[in-house]
Amino acid sequence: LPLHIFEPRYRMMINTVMETDRQFGVLLWDGDNEAAANIGCCAEVIRAEKLPDERFNVITVGTRRFRVLEYTREKPFRVGLVEWIEDEPTEQPLAGLVTDVQNLLSDVVYLSSKLTDKDIELPEDLPNDPAELSFWIGGNLQGAVDEQQSLLEMVDTEKRLRREAEILDTTCKHFAARTVLKDTFGSEEEKDAGQPD
Repeated sequence: LPLHIFEPRYRMMINTVMETDRQFGVLLWDGDNEAAANIGCCAEVIRAEKLPDERFNVITVGTRRFRVLEYTREKPFRVGLVEWIEDEPTEQPLAGLVTDVQNLLSDVVYLSSKLTDKDIELPEDLPNDPAELSFWIGGNLQGAVDEQQSLLEMVDTEKRLRREAEILDTTCKHFAARTVLKDTFGSEEEKDAGQPD
C-alpha cells in the first residue's frame, strides 16, 4: 500500500511509528456513517521518504489483522487496544481449491490483457499457500472496498477462497463476453476500414 502522508496528524503518526516498530493500523473509513470499521490490518513501513515540507511518501505492507477493542486516545491521531485475528485451522486439504482459484486468476489476467491490449502477467512468486493466496487476491481486488473488507473479516481460509473463486468466475465470464464483442466488432471495423469510399 503506497501512501502520501500530508495531514499534520498523520505526519505526527508516521514520525512516531518510525521511531518505534514502524507499524500502524489501517481501517476502512465509512464516510456515510463517519465511522471506522472494527477490523483492519497492521501495516509495516518498508520504505519512507520524508519530503522537505515534512510530508511523507511511504510504502507499507500488510502484516496481520486486528480487531479494535477500544480507543484509548482520539487526538492527534487514534490509538487503541486491539486483538490479533488469525484464521481458524483448516481440516480439509485445499490444494485442489488453490489450483482452481489460480486457474481462474490466470484466465482473468489473460482476458484483461486481451481487452486492454496490454501485456499483463501474474507475478512469478504468486503464493501457493491457501491463506497467503487468499489475502493476495483480496488485496488486489481493485475498486471493490466493501468486498475487500468482507474478505478481510473472514476467519475461514476455505470460505475466503471460495468467495474469491465466485468473484473471479463472474469476472472471467464478463471479460469473456466483452472479448467476444471486441473481437466481433473490432473485425468488422477493420473490414470497413479496408473498403473504398
